Amino acid sequence: MKLVIVLAIVLATVAGAMAYGRRSHGKTLTDWAVGGRSLGTLLFWFINAGEVYTTFAVLGISGYAWALGAPAYLAFCSVSMSYAVGYWLMPRIWRAGRVGRLLTQADFFAARYDAPWLGILTGVVGIASLVVYVQIQLVSLGLIVQLTLGGSISSEVATLAAGVLMIAFVFAAGVRSAAFAAGVKDVLMIVVVVLLSVTVAQKVGASSLLDIFTLAESKHPGIGRFPGLDATSPTTAVWLMTSSINIALGNWVFPHLFQMSYTAHSATAIRRNAIWQPLYSLAYFFIILLGFAALLANTQPPGGNLNAALLQFVSEKYPAWMVGLLAGTGFLLALAPGSMLLLTAGSIFTRNVVRPFRPGLGEAASLSLSRGSLVVFAAIAVWLSISQKGSLVKILLDAYSAIGMLAPGVFLGFLWKRTSAFGVLAGLVAGFVALLAPFAANFWAAAVPQWEAGLIAMAINAVVTIVVSLATPKPRAAAVALSMQDIGARDGVAPAAIARPT
Repeated sequence: MKLVIVLAIVLATVAGAMAYGRRSHGKTLTDWAVGGRSLGTLLFWFINAGEVYTTFAVLGISGYAWALGAPAYLAFCSVSMSYAVGYWLMPRIWRAGRVGRLLTQADFFAARYDAPWLGILTGVVGIASLVVYVQIQLVSLGLIVQLTLGGSISSEVATLAAGVLMIAFVFAAGVRSAAFAAGVKDVLMIVVVVLLSVTVAQKVGASSLLDIFTLAESKHPGIGRFPGLDATSPTTAVWLMTSSINIALGNWVFPHLFQMSYTAHSATAIRRNAIWQPLYSLAYFFIILLGFAALLANTQPPGGNLNAALLQFVSEKYPAWMVGLLAGTGFLLALAPGSMLLLTAGSIFTRNVVRPFRPGLGEAASLSLSRGSLVVFAAIAVWLSISQKGSLVKILLDAYSAIGMLAPGVFLGFLWKRTSAFGVLAGLVAGFVALLAPFAANFWAAAVPQWEAGLIAMAINAVVTIVVSLATPKPRAAAVALSMQDIGARDGVAPAAIARPT
């Protein structure tokens, strides 16, 4: 039964998404990548949530709660802080995209800093971070495929099958199709979380939901306090604060979320989402609770894989139809954001890596190249998923640390006219050295223990960017104007500056 339910959910959603996406008759890279810049408040809500509430939100956080306990509270802090930053930043990204006719994040760097070479460099960095993020979705999809087929296939085959499924969905889907799938996914996620939460107490011998926390603390002292179940873990309160800040500053700098800002019809739609979507973080209370319940039930996922803790718990304690509903929802939790990630990577590759060397590339060729390149990126993500094992939270933090190196160039680009392309370049070099050099991890662990290394590298990046910008020529006034015009109260741009949607 569970396989039938999974297939019904996935096939119906994919069919609906494809049909809805083709309603726009998009035959250009602009239609495919940013939906004609026409997504209203409701559709933008779903695509926004689709990129923030992924398999990490359900499988990763519940698994972290099962394995460590209190460190899973990272989800509460980071989501709320991210939207506070997004309320200020996203309308500015949207406005720059409208005025400059931008399609990708790398377009912004090339235009704002009057340096096409910087667009190529940041495009490569962006693609690399997106591939790592796709890895999260593929790890989860592989686990779900294994669960659905009763563990009859290996994790490697399951991950490969998951990659094929993702490619099949995203190859023809555009941003509107991803938004449709995200809407279905959001509704199903709420249904699943509610159904599991109202029944989980009786599954583990608790008298109420709150009693689950009481029992967990009684059986596993310290689970609700930092550093959690593992007293030697670096996941202290300092880790929580620095990791949350790193995620909040890096979230909207991810190329797919940056590009997603371009899709909105108006800045009003963006601001409404930023105001109300933090309410979604309340769902993490129940997701963490489910992780604690799995621990109380002595759930032992295959190989001790914490990412599979919730899936294993549900498969042991619930009927087949519930397992199928969770697995089907999990498929969409990976497919919806995964499609946007690969779509963005393909857009950046064509616009910012290939087109600077092939300026005569037409729209049809650009669209075909974007679709073809994302197959290669998906294959790399599959290889990473098979060769590297780790928790979804750890993979996510690694991805945020990498993309955080672009954050100073984005924020300073909107805040300080003097920021130069060579300043951004110097900051990137310094930041990546501080993050990836062989000596870096041990040095930071000794000098500032429990601090998130990505935040330290981001701070070094910002300081170097400012210092070098002061010593190098600033961009032309016309380039700086892309990010420095006034923000209107209604639409987020001065009325005279609004460009017609492309």
